[in-house]
Parts: sequence; C-alpha cells; structure tokens
Amino acid sequence: MTETRLRSRKSPYPLWFFLPAAAVYGVLFVVPTVSSLWFSLTRWDLSTAEFIGLENFRQFFSEPFLVKGLVNTLIYALTTSGLKTICGLLLAVLLTGNIFARGFLRTLVFFPVLVSTIGIGITFTVMMHPTKGIINAMLETLGIPGPGWLTNPALALFSVALVDLWKGVGLATLIFIAGLAAISPDYYEAARIDGATRFQQFWRITLPLVRPATITVITLSLIGGLRSFDLIWAMTRGGPGFSSDVIASVIYKQYQAGFYGLSTAGNVILFALIAIIILPLTMWLNRREVEQ
Repeated sequence: MTETRLRSRKSPYPLWFFLPAAAVYGVLFVVPTVSSLWFSLTRWDLSTAEFIGLENFRQFFSEPFLVKGLVNTLIYALTTSGLKTICGLLLAVLLTGNIFARGFLRTLVFFPVLVSTIGIGITFTVMMHPTKGIINAMLETLGIPGPGWLTNPALALFSVALVDLWKGVGLATLIFIAGLAAISPDYYEAARIDGATRFQQFWRITLPLVRPATITVITLSLIGGLRSFDLIWAMTRGGPGFSSDVIASVIYKQYQAGFYGLSTAGNVILFALIAIIILPLTMWLNRREVEQ
C-alpha cells in the first residue's frame, strides 16, 4: 500500500528541470516564429508596421522570379539529397572493406565537411571559370570543350549542387559507416555459405539493415538542401539571371531591397515547405522501417 502511494506521487523535479529548457526554447524559437508570422502579414520597416493580410503571400506567388526560386529550391534539395544518399552509401561500403589506407581515405572524404562553406564556394568559383578555371583547362587537354559551369543558366544550379555533394558527402558517409558497423558479420557469413553473390548480399542484407542510417541521411540532407543559401550565394548569387535563385537567396535579396514584409513571408513559406515535406516523409520512412 505504501509503495503504491509513493508511486502515485508526482515528483516536482521533472517539471522544474523542464522549465529552463522550455524558457530557452520559447525565447529562441516560439517568439521569433510567432513574430515572423505576424510580420509576414504586414508591410513593415524598422519603425512601423501596417497590417495588409495575405497580400505579401499573394505577391510572392504572383512574381515569376519568386516562383522560380521555389522551384529551384525543390530541384536543388532533391538533387543534393539523392546524390548524398547514393554516393554516401557506396563510399561507406567501400571504406568499410579491406582496402589500402582505409583510415586515410576516410579522413580525406570527411575533410570537406570541416572546411568553410564560403571558402569552398569561392575556391570552386575560380576553378569553374569558363576560360581560366582549372577544370575546363583539364578538359581541354583531353580535347573536351569545357562548359560554362556557372555562366550557363541550364548548368549553374546543378554545378553548385555538385559542389554541395563534394562538401557534404563526407557526413553522409560517416553516418552510413556507423550503420554498417552495427550489422553483425554473421549475416554475411551465412549468406556466403548459401552461395550469395556480393550484389545479393548488398541488396538483401546491407540495404535493409542500414535503413535507419538511410533515413537519417535523407532527412538531414533534404533539410539542408531546402534551406541552402551560403554556397549558392558565394558561387552565383542566384545568377545568371534568376537561374540558380533559391528561396533563401530570394529572401535575402528582398531584405536588401527593403521589402521586409515580402521577405518575411518568404521565410514563412520556407518554414512551411520544410515542415510539409520533412514531417510526412519522416513518418512514412519510419513506418516502413517498423513494418519491415
């Protein structure tokens, strides 16, 4: 009876431990979020605000270059997320095998993650110069005419995506290596005894058992792609024209031009876009993992 009574009592300590974290969360997330929602419905500057309802959102979706930024954001996020997931898994399988200088190669793959994004952007901007860049110079020695990586509207966004892949694939590889290390070697030993080929082992054992790591990589890379700004701004500033503009760069340009309400509406749209894509995708992937 006494034990039951003690269990029924609620300790005050969990609540007190929760309050500091809740206060920090409220100040750093809830208050800015609510403020952004309010200012997105106004025409405001640094001193005054005029309520205009959904006018900023209507203008956002009526401007072709703003819609172009939204489409580019989706293309960029899907491209970088897909490439990081595929390349990261393949590199992880390679770097967990018995290969020469495996530790050095792991460090080499992960090193770009540690380098400044702006520094990488500036470096690759020079390397991708259409006439003076080292990449096109190497292609010319092979008899291949080098394209305008960052000056061709059809290539600019995908060129930045490749640089993003080079910088971010190391983190994806590290996550996959951790996932592969958790797989028991007994599965592969049993498969070899049954005569399974390496591809069959990869398809039937590695892919299903590395699924938690795959979900993590897809989620993180997709969020990073949707909110990407610094690399794109360092390399193209959204150009040529609006061909490589994403929502984040459009928001920044609107702030620079003094359209604070419109840019705040863009922030809200970006927040909603990430939530609409990531939450259902994560729930679906986790549900599939449980079912399997």
